[in-house]
Amino acid sequence: MNSSRRGWLVAAVGTGAVSALAIGAASAFAGPQARPKAQGEKPKAQGASKPIGDEDVWPDEDLMREHGVLNRILLVYDEAIRRIREHEEVPLEQVRGAAGIIRRFVEGYHEKLEEEHLFPRFEKDGKLTDLVRVLRAQHEAGRQVTAAILEVASREASAPDAATLADRLGQFVRMYRPHEAREDTVLFPAFREIVTRQEFERLGEEFEGREDKVLGDHGFERVVDEVVAIEKALGIYELAKFTPKA
Repeated sequence: MNSSRRGWLVAAVGTGAVSALAIGAASAFAGPQARPKAQGEKPKAQGASKPIGDEDVWPDEDLMREHGVLNRILLVYDEAIRRIREHEEVPLEQVRGAAGIIRRFVEGYHEKLEEEHLFPRFEKDGKLTDLVRVLRAQHEAGRQVTAAILEVASREASAPDAATLADRLGQFVRMYRPHEAREDTVLFPAFREIVTRQEFERLGEEFEGREDKVLGDHGFERVVDEVVAIEKALGIYELAKFTPKA
């Protein structure tokens, strides 16, 4: 993964969970698969570690950052629901744009990685199979809801259509917030326990190759730029607006 993308991602996404993953990537395999410490080997001095931007982005970290894009789309959906319920103008253009990102980036790329590379490994090992079954079913349900959102958002905004749109947006938000939280806190950590370090590193390269193929050069950054444009159009881009007032 090129250094400009890695550095930009850390600066732009920068959550505590993601930072912890990036900083601890080299020692994340603490089980029997971890590299044994050579006799007499001393730990590196704390100040001698490389900057985060010089380290590879690991597969689960990449997936979690993509969840950051999904979370920002959920905020767009929240804002659209709020406007509909308060009888404000329905932001159909922004909803169509956000749902298009969900279809192309989340469903067409991110979820395909999970379905092709993560879920089968859990199923083969007989681990977290109930969770994986639900996650698969929710992927399929999400695609149906996205199709409904795009269909309704393509019409003129009559009152019945607006109410239907708010309902569909709410269904998507309600399902995907716990969906991604369960993946981040259960599935992704457990994935490190069922693959070798070598396979984990190979998957990182494979994910990068798939990203370039599906999204093009700097595909993640361009998707984030699209989200930013939608947020600005809705007036929800400035992070400080989400701070509670005393």
